[in-house]
Amino acid sequence: MANELKGRRVAVLATDGFEQVELTEPVKALKQAGADVAVVSPKSGQIQGYKHHDKGDMIPVDRTLDAAKPDEFDALVLPGGVINPDALRLEEKAIGFVRHFVSSGKPIAAICHGPWTLIDAGGVKGRRVTSWPSLKTDLANAGAEWTDQEVVTDNGLVTSRKPDDIPAFNRKMIEEFAEGRHTQAAE
Repeated sequence: MANELKGRRVAVLATDGFEQVELTEPVKALKQAGADVAVVSPKSGQIQGYKHHDKGDMIPVDRTLDAAKPDEFDALVLPGGVINPDALRLEEKAIGFVRHFVSSGKPIAAICHGPWTLIDAGGVKGRRVTSWPSLKTDLANAGAEWTDQEVVTDNGLVTSRKPDDIPAFNRKMIEEFAEGRHTQAAE
């Protein structure tokens, strides 16, 4: 279906070191569903993608974090890659941006290492999630219930483990983004 997200604005928060397919494939699926998608980053210009351990493509940044206002967006995507979410966790503006989506109940989709950023934004306590297996302890220590499944949905929060899970991740992401704001945000 080509228009289930027509009129929805989606922010994809990323910086250098994102896993390329975890950004490009969700963006493609969102645009095919009719969403207006903006790549938001702490830096302007372009950000460096990775294909596992090797450099991938440079992706243009649509809005800097300084210029992006979270209330202008209906949903948020957090791609993985080890470097990307680890760097975002050190950016107070990035944490504040993510925290807006958490506290307002707007849907969030995070894949692979993407849920790392949610920990710092208070977005996993009491939530059921999945991720790349190395984040299991970090997420559990932050109060999440971690499970090893290709995609997990918990009240507007969609999480997935790895690039192989992208088809299931994209389906659930579009479904949750179409539903919109969820009434029970994380505490």
